[in-house]
This record gives sequence, structure tokens and C-alpha cells, in this order.
Amino acid sequence: MAGGIYASMRYSDARMAIDWLERVFGLQRHVVHDGPDGTIAHAELRSGDGIVMLGSARKDDNHRRVGQGWAYVVVEDLDAHYQHAKAEGAEIANEPMREDHGSFYGAHDLEGNLWSFGTYQPDATSV
Repeated sequence: MAGGIYASMRYSDARMAIDWLERVFGLQRHVVHDGPDGTIAHAELRSGDGIVMLGSARKDDNHRRVGQGWAYVVVEDLDAHYQHAKAEGAEIANEPMREDHGSFYGAHDLEGNLWSFGTYQPDATSV
């Protein structure tokens, strides 16, 4: 069975969030679908083979709330990524940590979602 797992988040200002996530965290815009009222109905940002889906907050959506998302992103150079995000004004949740299985740090985006960046690469092919 083919498939995957994708993080999904809501933003009060999804258009601004997309620009911020590109500039600060280095994500790449893949697709953006505008909603009928000027909001973002659906967007996808890439990092390597991974995708995060996001959209504008909606009044009829009571199970996905702004600022309560969390995602883990694999990065090649943790220190460079950390320094860039910090210099761009990301709120650092935890400084880089080194562990046996890899290194990571955490940062909040402009609406409070927690993003963890690390060198640990999960192996979805092992059983």
C-alpha cells in the first residue's frame, strides 16, 4: 500500500505564514490554492521529500486550531539552519541538542506552531 504521513496546520494569515516559512525555515512553495474569499484553501510546502499542508483558519473547522501544530523536519546542516532561523527572528523553543541518534532544535513560527529541525532521518522502510 502506497501512502505517507503529512503534517497539516492552520494559520490566521496563511499567505504571510507561507512567505515566513520560506524565508525563515527554508521551506519551498509547492502549490497554493486560493479560497473564494481571499484566504488560502490549501497549500503545500516542501522540504526534501517531505510536505507540510496548510491553510487559512476557518470558522467551520473546530478540530484544527491555529498555533497548535507540530512538525519535524530533517535538515542537513543543523547549525547553519539554526543560525539562519534565529537571525531571521524565529522564536527558539530549545537550543540545539546533541543525542546519540542525532541532533535537533525547536522553534515556534509566527503563529506559535512548534517546528523541530534535526539530523535524525527516520527509516520508513525498516520493519
